[in-house]
Parts: sequence; C-alpha cells; structure tokens
Amino acid sequence: MGGLSMDQAFVQAPEHRPKASVAEADGIPVIDLSPLLPADADGVDALAAEVGRASRDWGFFVVVRHGVPAEVVARAAEAQRAFFALPPDRRAAVARSEAAPMGYYASEHTKNVRDWKEVFDLVPRQPPPPSAVADGDLVFDNKWPDDLPGFREAMEEYGEAVEELAFKLLELIARSLGLRPDRLHGFFKDDQTTFIRLNHYPPCPSPDLALGVGRHKDAGALTVLYQDDVGGLDVRRRSDGEWVRVRPVPRSFIINVGDIIQVWSNDRYESAEHRVAVNVEKERFSIPFFFNPASHTMVEPLEEVVSDESPARYNPYNWGEFFSTRKNSNFKKLDVENVQIKPCQHLRDK
Repeated sequence: MGGLSMDQAFVQAPEHRPKASVAEADGIPVIDLSPLLPADADGVDALAAEVGRASRDWGFFVVVRHGVPAEVVARAAEAQRAFFALPPDRRAAVARSEAAPMGYYASEHTKNVRDWKEVFDLVPRQPPPPSAVADGDLVFDNKWPDDLPGFREAMEEYGEAVEELAFKLLELIARSLGLRPDRLHGFFKDDQTTFIRLNHYPPCPSPDLALGVGRHKDAGALTVLYQDDVGGLDVRRRSDGEWVRVRPVPRSFIINVGDIIQVWSNDRYESAEHRVAVNVEKERFSIPFFFNPASHTMVEPLEEVVSDESPARYNPYNWGEFFSTRKNSNFKKLDVENVQIKPCQHLRDK
C-alpha cells in the first residue's frame, strides 16, 4: 500500500481533515483492573462505579493490570507485523470478498472516504455451521496465510485471552447499571459476531489530507484495542467538540463503548466518536477486538433501565441485519453516507 500515490479517494473533506497539531487528551480514565483478579467484592463494586463514570463521561477508558499476559499480546503483535511484511501477492492470497468478509483488505472506506490503511480480519472462534449472519449472505470463515509459522496459534491465543477480558468488562458495565453481573452475557453465548482486526497504517505522504480511519463510532458492544507506541488515535472531546490525541499507555488496552451499549443503557452511556491520524515517517499497528453479540440479537433498551420517567429512546433493531450492512459498506463505496453511522432506528425524545 505504501507505494500508492495520494489519489482523491483518500482525501477528506476540508472540515474533516486533521489539524497540523492535536492536543494530547487530559483526564482520560485509566482503570486498574487488578481487584478483579482476587475477586474482592468491595473492589469490584468500586471498579464498576469507575467504569460507569468513564462510560458516561468519555465513552471510552484505558485499562491496566487487566490479566491478559504480556507474552500473549507480544506474540500477536509480532505475528501481525510478520503478516504485513509479506509480499503483496501473499497477502492477496487471503483477500476477503463481499460475501466472505474475513481476510486481507486494503480498500476500507469510512463514511465513503478511503482509509489510509490495510487490514486483516478474523473471527476468534469459528461459529458453528451455517456460519453466516441473519441475512445468510456473510460467511465467517477465517482465511489463514500459508507458510507463516505460528500466526494462527498467536491469533487464536490472543482472541481467547481478550474475550475473557471482554466478559469481565461486560460484567462491570452491567453492575454499573445496577443489573445482575451476568445480565448481558446471554447475548454473547451463541454464534457471536465478534471479530479481530489487524490494522497496518503505512507512512502517509499527505497526513494533512488523509486519515488512517475516518471519524466514526463503533457499532458493536465493546471494542478492546491494543495499539503500539506510535500514537494516532484521536477522540472527540465531549466538553468542546475538539479532537484530542490519546497517548499510548504501555501494557494497556483502550476500551470503547459501542452503540449497542449506548442503546442497552438507554443513553446513560454514549459511544465515543474517534478517528486515526497518520504520519509521514512511521508505520503504526493496532489490534481492535470488536466484541459483538449473536446475529439474531434484537438490540433495544433493557427493560431494567426503562421507566415512565425514562421511556425507551430507541426502537428495536436486528443486529445481524445491521452488521451485514455495515460490513458491506466498509467493503465498498456506497451511494449514501449514513450506512456508516448508528442505526437510524433511534427515537430520541425532543
């Protein structure tokens, strides 16, 4: 991809182009999850309250001492770099298609502008047949590169460890909403649509015109993000609408609250708008783990958080149908932009 010239497909509209310098974000919640490990009841309650505040005020937070072994993360990061170092024809041999969206791709679009990156998508657990989402069109079969020793094992090990963390976070979010700890687990037990993405952002000749990923909110439940030390993740600050840079924290994960959590919480929590900036000199790598429910899930505000005083602000929508549309819209440029934004079933009180 690095050999591509800056054609118009990558160029952001003037109002969405990154500024020459972006301020570093202050006050981003950094949450130590170590009280989960010995399962200290008081510590867990305090953690849940912290997670709740961060989800309400920021829509994302950083976790440290999270229980995912450093060597597991290191093996995944090393395997990721090895894959993107393969010759183009070897990467193209595991290219994804519109009907089978797992694998390699270099023409991702966000809001109909091409992203300056290349990706490799995989599912951490192979769904049972038929491995498709609700509309029957998307087949979730992994494409593993040949002759890349240890790649599959590293990714499967990483997926298993991060999924364990994701369920712990899901429990903390449920507790923070005053729900029983396993209230949300059932949505993820069967036929998850969770997937892992390996992102590679090559150096960009015109980082003032392009973005690694354009502005967006994550459509799923939670995103657990590993990023290297290069930096480039920006979040839109709620207080003033300005973009601020998230400084990489060693041995951490960034947790994004997704649209599904926003709907389940009936707007008590809000997903964060974010983007990825690129630079002229350094390539950047990241690994988001998109924790998504089963395709048959009907997403709507949870009955426990709805009342006469706080009526449901969203109509139910089918996650599988929405997810397949979202996947296809990322795959190719469509005639309309709003396939990239949150589901239009929102019914906000006026």
